[in-house]
Formats: sequence, structure tokens, C-alpha cells
Amino acid sequence: MERKGTRMDSFMELALRRQSCRKYTGQPVDTEQLKACVEAARQAPSACNGQPWRFLIVNGGETAKALARCAQGQGMNKTIATSPAFIVVCQAKSNLSSRAGGLLKGQDYASVDIGLAAAHLCFEAADQGLGTCLLGWFDEKPVKKLLGIPRGQRVRLLVAVGHPENPRVHRKQRKPFEEICRVIDYRV
Repeated sequence: MERKGTRMDSFMELALRRQSCRKYTGQPVDTEQLKACVEAARQAPSACNGQPWRFLIVNGGETAKALARCAQGQGMNKTIATSPAFIVVCQAKSNLSSRAGGLLKGQDYASVDIGLAAAHLCFEAADQGLGTCLLGWFDEKPVKKLLGIPRGQRVRLLVAVGHPENPRVHRKQRKPFEEICRVIDYRV
């Protein structure tokens, strides 16, 4: 797949550059760029290699506009109306060993796997100079009907994708490192 955009020199640079984009220029996104995002997501690790994800690429047209409306209930996500493309992230059944392990350990591995795949997708988009916004607020039934998503799959995320209206990277506000990490180092 042909790559477009600005390549990052390091993963940390990419992590600092990736941000939620809520306003897009409306310029179309090349379908090959969207496929590259899904390919990056497909490479994400998953519990017992269960790969419980399915992706739908919606690039332009009335379907993209309808998806944006599905995410705009109760005044939410109004700005994503300018997103020219979406990648819909669905959860399908994982393999038996992943499901059994999750039940035995009381862990929801599929949700973790979906999150890892979504992160890979967003990092690839950022590496191509595209903006993304992960949307968890949407009306699932109309999304499933609009896209013909099978009954056994859940829509977990809508990912708005496009060319950022303002490509300036904002300083991220994160909790202090010491608040979120405790180091136990027995090497001393």
C-alpha cells in the first residue's frame, strides 16, 4: 500500500502527535490510507490470537454523513459532521481459548484486544498525517442497520478519520507519571 503523509522518527514522537481530531477539512481520504489503518489494527496483539475484531471502512457519501448523525445524539459529537470517512470497529466472537481463558480469569480480553487494535489504527492514521477521533457515544442499532452488521457482532467504536482542519499539535494534559506508575526495582 502506498503511504502518504509525514512519517514519524520515533514511536514517542508519534504518541505525542496523535490526538483526537474533531474538525476536518472535508477533503476526501484516499481509500488506500484507510486500508493501511485497518492493516495496522490487524497487526495488534490479541489474547490467544483471538482477533475478535471486524472493521468496516466508510469513505464519503451519504453513508458517512448518516454515521456522523448516529454519533450526534443528545448534543454529542456535533463537530464530527465534517469527517469524510469512518472506520467502524466491531467485536465478533474470539477463538475458544481466548473466550475460555477470559471466563476462567474473569477478564474481558476482547475489549482489551479491541482497544489495542483501535490504538494501532489511530497511530497509523497519525503517521500518515490524518486525524482521528474515537467515538464511543453513538446509537448502535441504527449503525448496525445502516451497515448491515450481523446480529452476533457489537459495534464498539466509530473512528472518524480525515484531514485535520487545524493540524497544530496541542500539548497533552496527562496525570503526573508518579501518580499513575509505581516502580518496583529490586536490582539495587
